[in-house]
Order: sequence, then structure tokens, then C-alpha cells
Amino acid sequence: MKSQNTPFVGGPLDGRVLPVLLGVTGHPPKVYRVPVPDAAGASPAVLVYRRVQAGPSGRFGLHPGWKYEYDPEGDPGGRPRWPWSKPRRTPGATPGDGPDTAPE
Repeated sequence: MKSQNTPFVGGPLDGRVLPVLLGVTGHPPKVYRVPVPDAAGASPAVLVYRRVQAGPSGRFGLHPGWKYEYDPEGDPGGRPRWPWSKPRRTPGATPGDGPDTAPE
């Protein structure tokens, strides 16, 4: 498998350049998750980095490459956004929290 040295920006990995495995299309994954073990033996924390373009396209429109930026919320994202999909639920929301739509 091929790998590409990819820079990381922000978070604990700021300034590091790590080899990232490329997919069948020749691109690194859109989301890169790094598990960080807990010293107390609890479940490991997961750092989430998102792939972004490394810089603006050059004169001939060639792609300059990729870099990963830290996502502090760690939102998994990546799910298809179809017009008929249900809206994403927030973790603390309960059914019926929205505006009251019942007829009076």
C-alpha cells in the first residue's frame, strides 16, 4: 500500500508530519482518528483530524496536496446528506423539544 507524509495542524499533533495510508483513489481518508490511551485504564480518548486542502491551487490548477486540521468537537460526520434524510439529533435532545406544532 502507498502512504503519503501528511502534516497535522492544531491539537496535540500540531507540527508533526506522519505517513498516512492512501486509499484506492490515491487520497488519504477524510477523517483521521487517533486513539490516545488513558493512564487509569479507562476507555481511550479519540483525537479527530479532518482532511483539508494544503493550500490554494497553483497557476495551472494543480492540487497542492492535503493536510489534517484538528477538530476539537470530534464530530464523526461523514454521513450522506440527502434531502430526505432526517436532521441530525443532538446528544441532549429529547423528542418534542422543538416548537409545539399541535393544533390548538
